[in-house]
Amino acid sequence: MQDLDLTGHWAGILSLLIFALAYVMVIFEEATHMRKSKPVMLAAGLIWALIGIAYGIAGQPEAAHAHAVEIIEEYGELFLFLIVAITYVNTLEERRAFDVLRVRLVGLGLGYRQLFLLTGVLAFFLSSVLDNLTTALIMGAVAMALGRENPRFVVLSCVSIVVAANAGGAFSPFGDITTLMVWQQGKLEFFEFFALFLPSLVNWMVPAGLMLMAVPTERPAQVTETVRGKPGMLGVVVLFALTIATAVAFKNFLQLPPALGMMLGLGYLQMFAFYLQVTGHRRGNGDMVLDSFKEVQRVEWDTLLFFFGIIFAVGGLGVLGYLAMASELLYADLGPTVANVIIGVLSAIIDNIPLMFAVLTMDPAMSDGQWLLITLTAGTGGSMLSIGSAAGVALMGQARGVYTFGAHLKWAWVIALGYIAAIGVHLVLNAGSF
Repeated sequence: MQDLDLTGHWAGILSLLIFALAYVMVIFEEATHMRKSKPVMLAAGLIWALIGIAYGIAGQPEAAHAHAVEIIEEYGELFLFLIVAITYVNTLEERRAFDVLRVRLVGLGLGYRQLFLLTGVLAFFLSSVLDNLTTALIMGAVAMALGRENPRFVVLSCVSIVVAANAGGAFSPFGDITTLMVWQQGKLEFFEFFALFLPSLVNWMVPAGLMLMAVPTERPAQVTETVRGKPGMLGVVVLFALTIATAVAFKNFLQLPPALGMMLGLGYLQMFAFYLQVTGHRRGNGDMVLDSFKEVQRVEWDTLLFFFGIIFAVGGLGVLGYLAMASELLYADLGPTVANVIIGVLSAIIDNIPLMFAVLTMDPAMSDGQWLLITLTAGTGGSMLSIGSAAGVALMGQARGVYTFGAHLKWAWVIALGYIAAIGVHLVLNAGSF
């Protein structure tokens, strides 16, 4: 049964208006104090109600049902994967792993310039496993602790951390929601993403190198603080690594969704938590006790429900025919290279998740090199503005009044140079994949 083109239909036009209004409310989340998940969930429901009505009138209700089931499957895989990943990150936080890292970095006694580079390098590599938001908050806490008496260092470090966290997430299937979606959709194999390592590194190194000269040359005052990780901290780190390996094995060797491997990894954590709980009660050591269900409860539901709303709303616009229209305009008329670069720039204003889901839904015929390019641009383009990524928004809240939209904007030109340089390196280095 052929899909309907509803781009000029009243249901399609009304759906487009509903989506636009919902996204405006997401952009002004800080001003309205309304969680971003709420307007997009409402929009998604209304859009699909209109799709159901339009397809029902056309006598094709089963076609609308089939489209909805397909998107439910896509979201379900993403949902299960993220539940496990976020639970592990929450557990590492509860075991004080991130506090231990922060204190050890602060206690190194390095100068501001050395610390500027070190926090950037660590943010780059950490974000390839953790999400960019968590990475930015960890490194941001380090920058804040070291720069209490030097706001300039804090600003420059925060800019560098945002760029590094976004760049580091672009070369790993686990580093960003967009890379995860591309991997789960089977557009690229697991190890193909690592072809973006050097372009991603250049994306951070170019602006970091230019900003380094503006970083103060002094040393921060020594801070003495002691933090010990809770029992089982290293065990959780090992199990997290094993869980990632399991997800990769499920995808590459068993041809099963990686989300199933992640759920097996959650089983690892549950059994380890039971062991710690029994042992802790037996020894009377409260620090040893780990309740893994509490860590599941601490999952950021606003984020997961936002993903639900965005994926279903954008998917609905695809069913209505708007994404096919956009694909024709971008990929057929402008060509994939120009289109992918433009989408990366747009991600500084519009969240990269709906943009990437839209591209995946359009499913333009592209080489692996082009899929790598859109992965790179969508992952790093948001760094040009502080509001362009979750990492930037989080740091604006953490370093309120110091790291601001305007402070980041002053360095947007060097970030843009890094963006251009990264694309150039990819086009040259990975020319054989195009």
